[in-house]
Amino acid sequence: MTQRRKIQLAYIAIDFLTAELVWLAFLLFRWLVYEGKVFSVDTVLIPAFDFYRPLIIYPIGCLVIYYLSGYYLRVHHKRLTHELMTTFISSVVIALGAFFIIIIDDQVENYHRYVASLAVLWLLQFSISYVFRLALTLIIRRHATPPATFTVHSEQDVAALRPNKGDRVIIDPLPSLDENALYRLIRQLYPMDVEIAVVPKLYDMLTGAAKIPEIDANPLVLITEHKMTDSELCIKRAFDIVAASVTIIVLSPLYVLLWILAYSSSKGPAFYSQQRIGLHGKPFAIYKFRTMVQHAEDDVPQLSADDDPRITRVGHFMRRYRLDELPQMWNIIKGDMSIVGPRPEREFFIRQIVEQAPYYCLLYKIRPGMTSWGPIRVGYTDTLQKMIDRLNYDIVYMENMSLRLDIKILFYTIGVILDGKGK
Repeated sequence: MTQRRKIQLAYIAIDFLTAELVWLAFLLFRWLVYEGKVFSVDTVLIPAFDFYRPLIIYPIGCLVIYYLSGYYLRVHHKRLTHELMTTFISSVVIALGAFFIIIIDDQVENYHRYVASLAVLWLLQFSISYVFRLALTLIIRRHATPPATFTVHSEQDVAALRPNKGDRVIIDPLPSLDENALYRLIRQLYPMDVEIAVVPKLYDMLTGAAKIPEIDANPLVLITEHKMTDSELCIKRAFDIVAASVTIIVLSPLYVLLWILAYSSSKGPAFYSQQRIGLHGKPFAIYKFRTMVQHAEDDVPQLSADDDPRITRVGHFMRRYRLDELPQMWNIIKGDMSIVGPRPEREFFIRQIVEQAPYYCLLYKIRPGMTSWGPIRVGYTDTLQKMIDRLNYDIVYMENMSLRLDIKILFYTIGVILDGKGK
């Protein structure tokens, strides 16, 4: 288990225990102040019909809110001011959620008690959780090994590099290093799962691409920095998991039907897997319903066309409505993909794309997806030029990522599917 994972689990354990402590302290407060009887029918502590279940629901609900706040995403370099504000806002959300789910069902004679209960619950949640979090953060700062920082100047330096996950690598390119060589460096660093930064040129500073990561640090172009906040990234991931899981459950009869159709369309298995390049430039197996005849690509990978003889009759129908991509919901649950993100390519085609667009590696910053701005604007890519056009749209998407944009892309995608514009 990596140090980062151990620290994440430590924060989660502390938050769970403090949330349990907060709820017990809140119950004690209401019993002492309002003279309720914990196990009687007329209790004002919690709904009379349910006493024990909130002891589990409340801390689990707290962990969900904390995850969606992005608190567990970056366990190193936690700024104390950011920790304070994140805990403050999360405590407000938790208190309001507990109020409308649990406390509002209490039997009370004076509704001022509702307001007092809400205020006390928030105060307990914020003060207790923040004290324990702050203590853990200070302990980690003192005893945990912080991520290391390396500086490289050429591909030879990268070949000798042995960083740990989460370390920072700063590229300070030699004057002789051209743009293509710089992107090759970035492409080699991505699979190491490190933070990548580049010492900026004057143009980068003038256009605002250069950032100052710390107040006493030199400006850098942060290649692996996301446009989304930590909270947005966690909400996006949570939405992916929930949406993919619900889709598999609700459409399970359709999955069975498509499996039968794909299996009976021609010889070969119904499901088809293919290696693609995804997050951090690492390969993964993407899943689809088979739409082509068996052994359609035994020799050299080929792009499909409108009248491709390799596509079965059932395959044409599934491609038209993007039904062949439904198995990728499992890729989403596994974490290989997102619902919205650049379409992943095969290494064979990536090598050709890089010859004309060496910046392709910039897409490795985010999870690939089932749909994005590129596929909507370009559609299926049956030529190398279309693949490059789609790449350029996906770069624009990546530089403007937001939950609002994801929702807009999803609506556009639904329209494309209903119109049967796939092929």
